[in-house]
Amino acid sequence: MAAQTVVTDVASTDSPFGPASALSCRECGERFPLSPVFACEVCFGPLEVAYDLPAGDAETLRKRIESGPNNIWRYAPLLPVPADVASKPNLNPGFTKLVKADNLARELGITGGLHIKDDSGNPTHSFKDRVVAIALEAARTFGLTTLSCSSTGNLAGAVGAAAARAGFRSCVFIPHDLEEGKVVMAAVYGGELVGIEGNYDDVNRFCSELIGDPIGEGWGFVNVNLRPYYGEGSKTLAYEICEQLGWRLPDNLVIPIASGSQLTKIDKGLQELIKLGLVEDKPYRIYGAQAEGCSPVSTAYKAGQDVVRPQKPRTIAKSLAIGNPADGPYVLDIARRTGGAVEDVTDEQIVDAIKLLARTEGIFAETAGGVTVGVLKKLIESGQLDPAAETVVLNTGDGLKTLDAVAATSRPTATIRPSLDAFRAAGLAG
Repeated sequence: MAAQTVVTDVASTDSPFGPASALSCRECGERFPLSPVFACEVCFGPLEVAYDLPAGDAETLRKRIESGPNNIWRYAPLLPVPADVASKPNLNPGFTKLVKADNLARELGITGGLHIKDDSGNPTHSFKDRVVAIALEAARTFGLTTLSCSSTGNLAGAVGAAAARAGFRSCVFIPHDLEEGKVVMAAVYGGELVGIEGNYDDVNRFCSELIGDPIGEGWGFVNVNLRPYYGEGSKTLAYEICEQLGWRLPDNLVIPIASGSQLTKIDKGLQELIKLGLVEDKPYRIYGAQAEGCSPVSTAYKAGQDVVRPQKPRTIAKSLAIGNPADGPYVLDIARRTGGAVEDVTDEQIVDAIKLLARTEGIFAETAGGVTVGVLKKLIESGQLDPAAETVVLNTGDGLKTLDAVAATSRPTATIRPSLDAFRAAGLAG
């Protein structure tokens, strides 16, 4: 059961949570006041933000959005943030490029149009800046003093940067064996960075213990006790994609799956745009993408199951290496409801896809982007995705963070003496 979004004649504009009206359980529908909690007291289901969104003239709302800042705060009327959010110290992420990928489309045989939503252009070079920005505003309102998270890398950097900008203390937790680029980027902002021996699920369990201990008093774990607000940041991807397409829905979206929250919130954002009359209602298909070495949702989808069984991650796509994804069952529901699918690719296919995207469109994606492009290719080859339909693929991070994935196969073409004769002798003259 999704959190209810109500369109009303009047929406609160002076609330620190804007149009947000309550927290609602996704399982039983029980509603709770807006607070730093994440689980239902009745059935222990996950909570998410419910809204009373403004009814009225869609064109007026559309113009209001278009006149806003070139970041996620242009959508403040649809988010759990105060009306003056753009004036507060924040990294102001969002409104990243939607790249028309004609070269890649030709390579894959796509005729209906292909776009890459390239979120590597965010302040810390991943989509995580979006979700942290919303969680930060909730932390401000609740009077919390420390920002924290469990992270596979990108989130740690986003929390560290946002906390530094806003004047919060930060203390973030990561698996001990992350890619070096992500470790450095998380540490450089001056907060506390703690490596935990184990994988992401071990880190997450530790954080759940910490949040229930007096040590965690005043801490805002963006993806635990602030998770309902944090998740809403992913809706802005849906808003931007539709606005950048001229206020219309794409036919297909290919979205990476880690916890699954991004995919479910993109679907929520699309549904809100339809209810508000900002886009014309039409069918769309959502496809989830995983690495074969950590594919619990894909495995369940292919087996026709509703239960997502945890897996131990073994993949180079460490940003997606969550073996027990919290939103896995909801991803299955959305893929089946929209007529999409959930697919996975091997590490070798991930590397090939990273290089394919770089070679055709000049976009250097991290391993998660290799997963989505690799899955797109596999979906077309297997006939699961119609190449005549318009498709948007997400790249959620910068390849400079995961250099090890392609380092062995990305070397200089040749090393020569500084002379034309040597250049010709190397066979490079044309």
